[in-house]
Amino acid sequence: MMILASQSPRRRELLAREGVEFRVEVRDTEEVHDASLPPQELCAINAAAKAEAVAREFPGETVIGADTLVFIDDTPLGKPADEAEAIAMLLRLQGRTHSVCTAVAVIMPDGSRRDFAEISQVTFRALDEPAIRHYMSMVNVYDKAGAYAIQEHGELIIESFEGDLDNVIGLPVTRLLQVLA
Repeated sequence: MMILASQSPRRRELLAREGVEFRVEVRDTEEVHDASLPPQELCAINAAAKAEAVAREFPGETVIGADTLVFIDDTPLGKPADEAEAIAMLLRLQGRTHSVCTAVAVIMPDGSRRDFAEISQVTFRALDEPAIRHYMSMVNVYDKAGAYAIQEHGELIIESFEGDLDNVIGLPVTRLLQVLA
């Protein structure tokens, strides 16, 4: 059985949808927030830290760590701290295309590590503050990078996307299953 080193309910749902048997183990890790790093590198550092923290306690098991960030103008947008920050993020994204990067670190039973990252593009509709507040009344935006979830009433805010939908949700499952095979 694999270990998912993530508290994300979305990642759990994506793995379960594919019939993957896993359990969740999460350890506190200090995430890097260095905006000067390229998106893939920043996400990769955090994904590896999450996987390694769990793998130390469970040697000989397959451990999956992941990190997702929204990037606009080369600036990472993590989870908003409060309502004002969530509104500011969504106003910044409105009417524009941004990138969603998910990096995954898989620590194999022999201790080797396989890393990869996926980037998708998401284009937001033009939105005003009342439209954003309406969206926020329907979706808990505080535990989501960029303050939104494409799978939860995304039609209200998202015009289109290019790339892997599962990546935008938080875990590029198809690519992960290829790595695990």
